[in-house]
Amino acid sequence: MSTCPNLTVRRKPDRQTDDPAVLDGILADGHLAHVAMVRDGWPVVLPYLYGVGDLGDGLGRRLLLHGSTGGGLFLDAGSDGVPVSVAISHLDGLVYARSLNDSSANYRSAMIVGRATVVPRELRVEALWQVGDHLMPGRRAEVREMTPREVAATQVLQVPLDRVSVKTRSGGAGEASDDGEDHGVWAGVLPLAVAAGTPEPSALSADVPPAPSVAALAARLR
Repeated sequence: MSTCPNLTVRRKPDRQTDDPAVLDGILADGHLAHVAMVRDGWPVVLPYLYGVGDLGDGLGRRLLLHGSTGGGLFLDAGSDGVPVSVAISHLDGLVYARSLNDSSANYRSAMIVGRATVVPRELRVEALWQVGDHLMPGRRAEVREMTPREVAATQVLQVPLDRVSVKTRSGGAGEASDDGEDHGVWAGVLPLAVAAGTPEPSALSADVPPAPSVAALAARLR
């Protein structure tokens, strides 16, 4: 990719941050990435499960996109990669002000721009495990190794984390005692979060307690 779009936030620039810890939190808390690309002259956005990891090849941490070897984006990547824009967002709350115009939302979002390239074959197994570690922490120790056939049917794309725009908003509704609004109208924040339900066993797991990794993730998301 010879050029990169300007990633500077123009509207409400105070909400943009270059704090790597904020980016790490957004990536750690997410499970789904929306990946934008151009196909046949049209913009397309597709959801992908993802992970974040270092494959030990000297390139550092990167975003890892999981998919099938027959998936369109994975075919588009070819040997040179394909330019993409990846969005990961969290809606943390709805901010109720005393007018619709002043109402807002609390959120954390990251946009990653770069060239998605295929993870080399010799690193594919580790990349798949790292995606699994991100989505299902601790599961690696509870299941068998992947078979060669399974690995051959699955693919991972990697996107560098060096071109990123992070934007957040937190806090309550703007208000003042002399703002002229009707203070008999409730204002505040309705927090929102992803929550885990009760684990649902498969037909052949009805008498088996949830694995430690499942119980731990369920507890974390309650």
